[in-house]
Amino acid sequence: MSDLLTNWGNHPRVSATLLGYESDEQARDLVSRRAPLIPRGLGRCYGDSSLAPTVLSTLGRARIIEVDADLGSCTCDAGLSLGRLLGEIIPLGWFLPVVPGTREVTIGGAIASDIHGKNHHAAGAFSRYVDWMDLLLPDGGIRRITPESDTDLFHATAGGMGLTGIILRARVRLVPVSTAFIRKETVVAPDLDAAMALLKESESWTYSVAWIDCQARGRRMGRSLIFRGEHADPGDLPGDTPEPLALPRGRALTIPFNLPSLTLNPLSVRAFNEVYFRRNAASAGGSIEGLSRFFFPLDAVDNWNRIYGRRGFYQYQAVLPMGESEKGVAEMLKRISASGLGSFLAVLKLMGHGRGMLSFPLRGFTLALDFPAGRRTLALFDELDALVLRHGGRLYLTKDARMSRTMLDEGYPEADRFRELRRQLNADGVFASLQSRRLGL
Repeated sequence: MSDLLTNWGNHPRVSATLLGYESDEQARDLVSRRAPLIPRGLGRCYGDSSLAPTVLSTLGRARIIEVDADLGSCTCDAGLSLGRLLGEIIPLGWFLPVVPGTREVTIGGAIASDIHGKNHHAAGAFSRYVDWMDLLLPDGGIRRITPESDTDLFHATAGGMGLTGIILRARVRLVPVSTAFIRKETVVAPDLDAAMALLKESESWTYSVAWIDCQARGRRMGRSLIFRGEHADPGDLPGDTPEPLALPRGRALTIPFNLPSLTLNPLSVRAFNEVYFRRNAASAGGSIEGLSRFFFPLDAVDNWNRIYGRRGFYQYQAVLPMGESEKGVAEMLKRISASGLGSFLAVLKLMGHGRGMLSFPLRGFTLALDFPAGRRTLALFDELDALVLRHGGRLYLTKDARMSRTMLDEGYPEADRFRELRRQLNADGVFASLQSRRLGL
């Protein structure tokens, strides 16, 4: 039976047969009988990288196999969500070295996307902390791969969007924490130059990120709020904090249905940006904030993707190398502002170096924005693509739903090497997604 399947952007929607497994043997059998297919976790990639006519869900296998307090590591199934894992390890005094903007991501998805967080400038991407993973290969074999034993395959799988095999389980290193809180500082940047300068000055902080007002024009273009943070010690907390490692329990708001498409328009986005900027600017300075609120603020609103209506939305995330970032990001913001297609979810971050064949990070600045799906958005993206390529940048595969093969090949110099490794694995007819077909991967 086919299901109508979509990822977080609610676009595209495809008719797909969704399969599941609860053991290695079941996974091997489905790969041998039902290929070509693509693995999928919680569907939090934005575009079509985990969509195909046949999709293999990893969610039926979601165990925490072991938390090793001596090694500071955990072994878990690929279908386990980061949220569930964090709920178990934070009270024990551990945290993940890298987390994205949502905890609703699986371990397998985190590796396949080689996720990055607010600390990429210092910590790198998720795969840097993966000691090994068990990979179900196209021929049905299961191989435990490490960065040392299978260097090419490891770095093709990390960021490889599920196209080298099915990640079954992995061991991930952890970092110690003494509280479930962040010591946060909010700094106001009046324009883009100030925002970029502040992010560079914040490299000594473990975490830093900027919310950017992409509708501000003139001298205020790129005005931002810089949020930076460090893990709080017990002495940083208010005296009435009962349990420093206890996770606060809160109920998320829910958007129960798709909102009308006109809900997000230039006027409403401009009004939201103004209120958000003023509210946070008024409370700038130091504060203590819970881990969930600092790292996953949007998780407080279930199904927030429905605010874009039935047509869904695209996220556009580009990274530009350091020498080109200042000029390139400014050109992007000018073009976005002129289009009238403002985004209220606009994030600017400073990144470190990447290492996977198709891993997204470059040493430079990344800009991520959400736009409602439609012809005007696609026309804007074509213009942004030209800007990104002119400045030596690239787009994030996990957020992509429409880039061209030319855009991929020019942005990712190891794309052909990735294709050759897939040919050597005989993966071409076994693992495939709508995205991989579109991009010739």
